[in-house]
Amino acid sequence: MATLGNPQNTIAVLQKYNFNFQKKFGQNFLIDTRVLERIIAAAGVTKEDFVLEIGPGIGTMTQYLCENAREVAAVEIDKNLIPILADTLSDYDNVEVINNDILKVDINKLAEERNGGKPIKVVANLPYYITTPIIMGLFESHVPIDSITIMVQKEVADRMQVGPGTKEYGALSLAVQYYAKPEIVANVPPNCFMPRPKVGSAVIRLTRHKEVPVQVEDEKMMFRIIRASFNQRRKTLANGLNNASDIPLSKEKIAQAIQELGVSASIRGEALSLEQFAKLSNIIKNMLK
Repeated sequence: MATLGNPQNTIAVLQKYNFNFQKKFGQNFLIDTRVLERIIAAAGVTKEDFVLEIGPGIGTMTQYLCENAREVAAVEIDKNLIPILADTLSDYDNVEVINNDILKVDINKLAEERNGGKPIKVVANLPYYITTPIIMGLFESHVPIDSITIMVQKEVADRMQVGPGTKEYGALSLAVQYYAKPEIVANVPPNCFMPRPKVGSAVIRLTRHKEVPVQVEDEKMMFRIIRASFNQRRKTLANGLNNASDIPLSKEKIAQAIQELGVSASIRGEALSLEQFAKLSNIIKNMLK
């Protein structure tokens, strides 16, 4: 089978199957072999690895993964792509295509069955609208993951690695940095895709921390606080927390918690670091006891 990283081959496959791009799945297929090689290199895929690929599309990156990994499980939501994948991956016996929504796949079970419970590598080319739920889902479910190497919209990649006080900083930045070390490994212009997206993309590698960088008593509580403080960005931290139905504290208690943290009563959530959110979460947790 011809490699799909070449635009002519991609066009030939799409024509053969009369494939229509689905807007709802945010489909953009990579047509640049150099970018594919960068992704494989960044993910550090070797013959020892079991790789989970999210959104294989027509199998462009999957072919590269099959060449480099011990085994690949590719999860594709669009059933129209399943016959195409059967064709484009017919040369490989180390791949399984799973027609499902990644958010419904039991990844723990996959890791257990295919990798003896050892951490797996995740590689994906993700559509914009689903990036955050997928990444959060992978991290929050405590699936054994070594790293996640993903192609996302450039602004989303930027958001994952910025610190407090910047416009892009938000719940996604904090969540990613709590679980992993983010590193942008390549910027990818629109002409590397078919169809061409309107914006640039980037490949970012999230390497899972061996140990989380802050001590927090209740992870779920911390993320509730983080979400509440970014829900209405223009509001103060106190107002954000007061308006959150899942943080059952009076106005006075919230003011007291912010004072205990040692910051100004009028501070906004976007000014707090991960350490400060962890500390605030521990203070609030103790108040609820």
